[in-house]
Amino acid sequence: MVRQLMTRTKLLFVPLSFLALLSLGASCSGGQGETNNGQTEDGPRVERLEPVDTSQLTRAEQRVWVELINDLLSPCGEPVSVGRCVAEERSCRRCVPAARYLVRLIGEGYERQEIEEHYASRFGRERPVEIDIEGAPVRGSPMAQITVVEFSDFECPYCGRAHPLLEQLLSEFEGRVRLVFKHYPLASAHPHALPAARAAVAAGNQGKFWEMHDLLFEHQRQLEDEDIEGYATSLGLDMERFRRDVAAPETQRRIEKDKQDGERAGVEGTPSFFVNGRPFHEPPSALPAYIREELDQ
Repeated sequence: MVRQLMTRTKLLFVPLSFLALLSLGASCSGGQGETNNGQTEDGPRVERLEPVDTSQLTRAEQRVWVELINDLLSPCGEPVSVGRCVAEERSCRRCVPAARYLVRLIGEGYERQEIEEHYASRFGRERPVEIDIEGAPVRGSPMAQITVVEFSDFECPYCGRAHPLLEQLLSEFEGRVRLVFKHYPLASAHPHALPAARAAVAAGNQGKFWEMHDLLFEHQRQLEDEDIEGYATSLGLDMERFRRDVAAPETQRRIEKDKQDGERAGVEGTPSFFVNGRPFHEPPSALPAYIREELDQ
């Protein structure tokens, strides 16, 4: 988990292919979980776990859950299964949330391979990479327990659909979640994405990034230059400075740096999310449940 340190401006992340926006249809776009395979400590098969409620699952689904908690490794790196980690009350605080996470994924209808992939993304031990968030726009408390980093494109329809969900998320978990925005315009597919990103950076130079961000997403079909100028005027921006900043090479460099940061992290499409240093592959509608599970650890 990412440590929330006021003196740091970098977060650790694990590589991400791209967010599977199942509930939204797709994403704009230009391994499996670790199993024991005989590598865990020997012990009896775990059939049930007192802290984990599986009553909402069918009997067939419960059998899948039992297989998974015996096959998947503890999130803390011990050579034991998730099931034994919980049953033996080991010190790893992530084992109970991991077992509950498996219940949710099974109940939501994911196939076993998908579940193992989601588990690996969230609890696996892949080597992390760094994403620099210095100077990136942040919404929410800087001391929040949960940091969500979003790579986004203002013209991507799936990013537009995720926008109100993220607003609800920040409201529901006020003080406990912060959102960091990173530009990832897919210019070849979305001709207005880069001009919109430049406008957002220019507005940010006058302290109005999030206000412009919201207007751009709320008017995704009106992103011509004259539309964007209208949004800037409505925000009371110094228009001479705004136009100068939109055209400035430094604005383009900032956007390109964000995109390079995303590429290094493995981002291939938008929107892409990282939650506390882990790639989030589920639909945005699952973010509240995911975050509750993180807060439960």
